[in-house]
Amino acid sequence: MAMIDLPETGRLATPASGSSCCVDLSLRPSFAVAVYKYFRKDGSLTLQEFILFFGIFELLLSQLPNIHSLRWVNALCTFSTVGFAGTAIGVTIYNGLKINRTSINHSLQGSNSSKVFKAFSALGAIAFSFGDAMLPEIQSTVKQPVKKNMFKGISAAYGVIILTYWQLAFSGYWAFGSTVQPYILTSLTVPEWCIVMANMFAVIQILGCFQIYCRPTFGFFEEIVASKTTDSHHHSRRRLGRLVFTSAYMALITVIAAALPFFGDFVSICGAVGFTPLDFVFPALAFLKAGRLPKTPALRLLVQILHLAIAICFSTVGVLGCIGAIRFITVDIKTYRFFHDM
Repeated sequence: MAMIDLPETGRLATPASGSSCCVDLSLRPSFAVAVYKYFRKDGSLTLQEFILFFGIFELLLSQLPNIHSLRWVNALCTFSTVGFAGTAIGVTIYNGLKINRTSINHSLQGSNSSKVFKAFSALGAIAFSFGDAMLPEIQSTVKQPVKKNMFKGISAAYGVIILTYWQLAFSGYWAFGSTVQPYILTSLTVPEWCIVMANMFAVIQILGCFQIYCRPTFGFFEEIVASKTTDSHHHSRRRLGRLVFTSAYMALITVIAAALPFFGDFVSICGAVGFTPLDFVFPALAFLKAGRLPKTPALRLLVQILHLAIAICFSTVGVLGCIGAIRFITVDIKTYRFFHDM
């Protein structure tokens, strides 16, 4: 795939990264609440307070210049991702073996229309799971040779996703059937210390994931500032602009996450609207635009048809995923109030 400049990638990634930040900031503090309640069962801190704590901490990390300066955070995040998946898979299988297997029902529940909407919503959630691998900010930091390193990076990312989160999804469905909860740890009962450890891994994971999602937006903003600033005070103005922009951005994201604590339902719509185009539609169209097609007419036509088919297919998936997600969001809006302490 041909590389494109950062402003272009910023335009593509901003919708996905903004909604992803809201999802992360609304979901991850709930993991911290679970850990907090384990040690302080009568504790008075609310979910909104934890969201505020996370927002402030992420604002501090956002002042670091680029993703390279977050190497230690990303390393810790990677370790926590593997730790969370490994712990959760092991505990899920352990709980599944303790359950009377004849009582587990793997058939889909609800009316036919409900099943269809769940399937649509699931398409968006699956697309969301692949978001980290295709964010342009990650691609723009790879070293030469770009094509080879991008392929290695994306292949490794997809491999980790399939071996961790997908295996967790499969084991959760095997263990609890159709009654499995969206967040698998809420379906688990024993051992408590393992569940708490998995929640702690999930809390740590947000540190790197959030920054990965928001960096394309920050980079897009900084490119605009840099193009309009040419005087001797360039660096000081750029730092001040970064502080103002990141503060406003984090304030907005934090308020939205606190006001809509059921934002986990937005995972599907984020995957459908943000990551389906970024993961599947844009690469296919970018390949065609790059013009590096086979010289043989028949093979050239075949490649063009294949990439157009991929773009059309996943555009349809995005639309269906969006429809399913919106349906569940409207249901939850009727159930929960703003700033609800879940």
